[in-house]
This record gives sequence, C-alpha cells and structure tokens, in this order.
Amino acid sequence: MPDTLSFDLSDKTALVTGASSGLGARFARVLAAHGATVVLASRRVERLKELRAEIEAEGGDAHVVRMDVTDAASIEEGVAEAERHAGAIDVLVNNSGVSTTQRLLEVTPEDFDFVFDTNTRGAFFVAQSVARRMIARAKDEPGRAARIVNIASMAALKPLAQIGIYAMSKAAVVQMTRAMALEWARYGINVNALCPGYIRTELNDHHWETEPGRKLVSMLPRKRLGRPEDLDGLLLLLASDHSGFVNGAVISADDGFGLS
Repeated sequence: MPDTLSFDLSDKTALVTGASSGLGARFARVLAAHGATVVLASRRVERLKELRAEIEAEGGDAHVVRMDVTDAASIEEGVAEAERHAGAIDVLVNNSGVSTTQRLLEVTPEDFDFVFDTNTRGAFFVAQSVARRMIARAKDEPGRAARIVNIASMAALKPLAQIGIYAMSKAAVVQMTRAMALEWARYGINVNALCPGYIRTELNDHHWETEPGRKLVSMLPRKRLGRPEDLDGLLLLLASDHSGFVNGAVISADDGFGLS
C-alpha cells in the first residue's frame, strides 16, 4: 500500500464553468496544477484568455470556450467545442452562479428568473449535456471513471435572510445532485455537491470591510472567513478516482456555520 495519496489528474480533462473569476478560476488553477487539461468556460472570454495564459505560464494545459449557461444552445456549443479542443470530458465542475440580495417580499419575477436560470436551470443542462457524452463514452470504455461536482452552497442547507432566492436555487442543486447520482451511477458517473460557506474572493472582498460584512463575520462560529484554497482538498478528492465510493454526497465546507 502506498505511503501517500496522490491526486494525479494528468489523464483527465476537466470542464469548469464560471471560470472567469472567483472560485471557478481557483478550481481551474488547482485542477491544472495537478495535471488535468482544463477547459475554461464563461461568457467573459477575455478574462478566460488571461487565466489560460496564467495556467500555461505555470506549465498547465488550458483551453477557452464561451458558454452562457442560461442559453441551451450555448451550452451545447460550448461542450462540443470543449471536446474538440481537449478531448472527452472526465470531470465537470459545475460552478456558474449568481445571486441577488433582497427580502422575499421584494423579489420580482425578473429577480427570480435571473437566479434560477443560472444556478438551477443552467447547472442542470450543463450537467445533462456533459453526462450524455460521458454515458456514450462509458459504453465504449467500460470502467472509465467520470465525475460531476456541482457547486452548491451552505445556504442550500441553512436558509439565510435576504438571499432566500439564492438559497432556494442552491437547494434545488442539492436535490438535483442526488437525482443525477442515482440515475447515472450505472454508467460510472459519480455526482456530488460541494457546499462552501463564506469564502473571501476578489468578487466579494469589499463587502467584508463594510459594517454589515464585519457584523456577519462576527456571527460565524470561529469569526473568520474561508479562503478559496480551503476547498482545494475536497475538489481534488471529488474530481479524482479516489472518490470512487463517494456518490450523491452533499459535503459542507463552511467551518461549522451550518451547526449554529
């Protein structure tokens, strides 16, 4: 038995949606650093090109595709282009997400659709498109592992004031994950959900310096925010062959916030 556990993804192709910034960019960097060929997907193609250059400068292999997850045709085109560039997809990190901040009585139909079209509908059809290809491949290459990691949120498990629509959309992603895991297991596809807590990124960094932000941090169990790198280990586990017995799991990485 080996003394150490290695996350060598050098034989994997990973598609990361919402890769232009925040956690998506971090996920792509981590997978590439461990040998995966990564396909960066987002609407912000210029930012993706910058990230590709950064990954390639570190010795990684990255490709760029434009994808708008609210548009079914764009999803199909993006996934097909990803496979043309990088080969069959072994790992999907289903990360695209948006949010609004308001009380439920203030939510408009436009607000509702904005959040659900990306977080729930978009996540579903990206996973469906990739899974169809994974299933077709499984018939030709039995035993080939495939992984889908849906990025949900601790808000899916613990509703929070003023982001109720976001929480609802991510709760749907959790149930979606379980349904996919159940239906697709026989094809060698493991589907799991990662539920991050409050993570400081370049997208929200300013918020934590405001009075509401500082107040929120003071309410956290250890009065601290997470860092993007705090998710690295879970991501690598769920993306690798080492997670072969992990399917339909909903894993929180929230520093215990869900317990309070």
